[in-house]
Amino acid sequence: MNRLLSVIEKKDVLTQYRDTPIEHLLEYHNLGRSFEDYSKAEMLIGMCMDNRKHLHIPDNFSFIIRAGGANLRYSEFKISYAIAVGEIRCIALIGHNQCGMVNLVGRKDIFIKGLVELAGWSVPQAEEHFMSYAPMFEIGNEIDFVLNETKRLRLRYPKILIAPLLYRIEDNRLYQIKES
Repeated sequence: MNRLLSVIEKKDVLTQYRDTPIEHLLEYHNLGRSFEDYSKAEMLIGMCMDNRKHLHIPDNFSFIIRAGGANLRYSEFKISYAIAVGEIRCIALIGHNQCGMVNLVGRKDIFIKGLVELAGWSVPQAEEHFMSYAPMFEIGNEIDFVLNETKRLRLRYPKILIAPLLYRIEDNRLYQIKES
């Protein structure tokens, strides 16, 4: 966690994010900035589907894509749409600690049992489903994944400002991730 940079005051926002919607996101969520009115989205936020996370942002401020682990690999058309049609120029990629997409193999039995008992699947169906998809959605370490996904997206969309952030479940705050 020593790669996390807190935002307690406006001056804590990294210089590359100042005067951008990334700075506004950090101010809204962490610093209680008064909400402004937005008629169109200023940015795209990619974040995990986890129900423990809720952003404090105004209506219409951003497009939001929620995907397990903040893994946007399979959401590129939506990202492209937000850029091309929505005219957004920056993306906040927000991972979080205690993510369920870390160590999926450790949840294999729970996953299979849940599909059998709750969805009516057979054990072989549930096992095959897990084995087919878990490798695509395993993210490893949350911070490393967000940094790698940020690099991947920067290569794909070189003119878009992309900020790697982490949401800490314990304090419900956003942190900037220090890049090497």
